Amino acid sequence: MTDVGIIGMGTYFPSAIQTAADLVEATGIPEAVLRDKMGIRQRHIAGDDDSVTAMASRASIEAIQSAGITPEQIKLVISHGSEFKDHLVWNAAAKIQANVGAVNAYSFEMYALCAGAPIAMNMAKSMMLGDSSLDTVLLAAGSRENDLINLKNARSRFMFNFGAGGGAMLLQRGATKNLILGASAITDGTLSETVIVTREPEAVVGIADDGIGDLRGRLDVQNGDYMAERLGGSSLGNFQRVITEAVDKSGAKLADVKFLGITHMKRSFYLEILQSVGLTAEQSIYLEDHGHVQSVDQVLALQLGLAQGKIKPGDLIVLAGAGTGYTWSAVAVRWG
Repeated sequence: MTDVGIIGMGTYFPSAIQTAADLVEATGIPEAVLRDKMGIRQRHIAGDDDSVTAMASRASIEAIQSAGITPEQIKLVISHGSEFKDHLVWNAAAKIQANVGAVNAYSFEMYALCAGAPIAMNMAKSMMLGDSSLDTVLLAAGSRENDLINLKNARSRFMFNFGAGGGAMLLQRGATKNLILGASAITDGTLSETVIVTREPEAVVGIADDGIGDLRGRLDVQNGDYMAERLGGSSLGNFQRVITEAVDKSGAKLADVKFLGITHMKRSFYLEILQSVGLTAEQSIYLEDHGHVQSVDQVLALQLGLAQGKIKPGDLIVLAGAGTGYTWSAVAVRWG
């Protein structure tokens, strides 16, 4: 049976940084709470030249170089990054394709918010196995969704960890290492409208309507009590479910997993998830120096896990995420 594996990775983060101390005045939250409870030691903030496609393209170029291939070898470009992008109603993947010089590819977007990376990996693998001409595929994502957050809006407090950056993976059909195995996802559609970009900016403290198309500061929570109650009762179980199912579909057991790369979230819940699947903090990466960069988190955690020696050849690893909507996702990879 033909396998699909990861042959290259890349990330890009803007040079501008906000620390926990920098966020105290704007949020009214003590530095210790921001840093220790919410897990925001620092986050990167996009500059004027750091569009979603620019950041994704810079990460993609690094991934291409790390894979040792030419852009012409890429047959498909999939963008799984932010919908808050360069233009509205627009295919960001085509711009990324043009930026990296993948002249023999076609391109499209798939969108599952912060659950996007594991789903994109599984979808690309399925397409590659179904079409032998898709021998090399680029997955790319960029996000600057921190621009959508109003730091005076207490309802969006759990999103104050949003940061900016880009990430990319190159997948190859017929690979012999870093093989993508089983995957799983689950959606709770009752939460589909709990986090939205509001059409009524005056309802958000400190936001005025600056004109059509200006969405900055408008990401808001609707029916927060229901969202908190529903997530409180289901999120841990859904993370366990998708992680366990991804491993089961790989022909392995949860006890075989050596590393978990997961979306950034508040520290206590992160540790609770690790414990629930039998892992420790030494078998994962907590993204406190980057914050939550939408579906870039998984490739970043993978890079950092390798750099810190937490992932070794032969290890079974899992990449997992969750995004408003509300979807939980996971994919297993046999590294090396």
